[in-house]
Amino acid sequence: MSPEQFQPTDILDEPFWIERPEQQLAPFLFNSPHSGRCYTADFKNSSRLTELELRSSEDSYIDLLYARAPSCGVPLMAANFPRAFLDLNREPYELDPIVFSDPLPSYAKTSGARVGSGLGTIARIVSERKEIYRHKLSLQEGLDRIETLYKPYHQALRRELALAHVNFGYACLIDCHSMPSRVFQNANPNNRPDIVLGDRFGTSCHPSLINSAKSILGHLGLRVEINRPYAGGFITQHYGRPIKGLHALQIEIDRSLYMNEETFEPLPHFAELVELLGRFTDMLMQCASDALYPTAAAAE
Repeated sequence: MSPEQFQPTDILDEPFWIERPEQQLAPFLFNSPHSGRCYTADFKNSSRLTELELRSSEDSYIDLLYARAPSCGVPLMAANFPRAFLDLNREPYELDPIVFSDPLPSYAKTSGARVGSGLGTIARIVSERKEIYRHKLSLQEGLDRIETLYKPYHQALRRELALAHVNFGYACLIDCHSMPSRVFQNANPNNRPDIVLGDRFGTSCHPSLINSAKSILGHLGLRVEINRPYAGGFITQHYGRPIKGLHALQIEIDRSLYMNEETFEPLPHFAELVELLGRFTDMLMQCASDALYPTAAAAE
């Protein structure tokens, strides 16, 4: 893993990428919608924040942490643009009126907790509650981001899951994220989780998937919590349809396990965590498939 892979860039050649295995061995798709590190000059110039401040919303290096997924026989998909620019884990039109200089269309969802907190599809703030933009955006600029980035990403995501479902009879989306360590700053150090698994409180995947994930991660030495404080976002909720053989599970990993949260430097044992998550991926495929296929078959 080269040092260049950890560096942000200002050139957005492609909005996202999918790395596929030579042969897909299981109907899993690992997805990293928030790890994009491309901060274009236009975006940085439009912001009142430094690049490091903008990166505070980024699920840094999650795409690299799960880099072993294709060698385990499953695809890995990730965005190149950052969450602060456009959030793929939202409904397409969760738009904050404060962000825009123009009136919003009637179909925009302008209320709700996410929009109200400044974290809509086009965020107003970064995770430190700092305002992103110097000036309001035009509505057309926001709609262009949705048309050229959001919609193609989700079209590709749906296509990958549909192919898996057709070829295997069911599909599993593993939505990969990271969480700041400060979330658990008041918790007992012996009880704070390394990983939080989310299945929307039992609605986005068959219980065998989340139970298998928890068991495997525990076997690998990681402390796991389920659904608290992260039960899964829009992607988990939207794509998880267990009765149809479509399962979605969100995984949040504590950033302090693999990076310096102030400087964004990867820790020396980063590669060890990559290998561990590769083992997790391989074991999850073997463990979960036997239980999930009958569920999917029964629904057809």
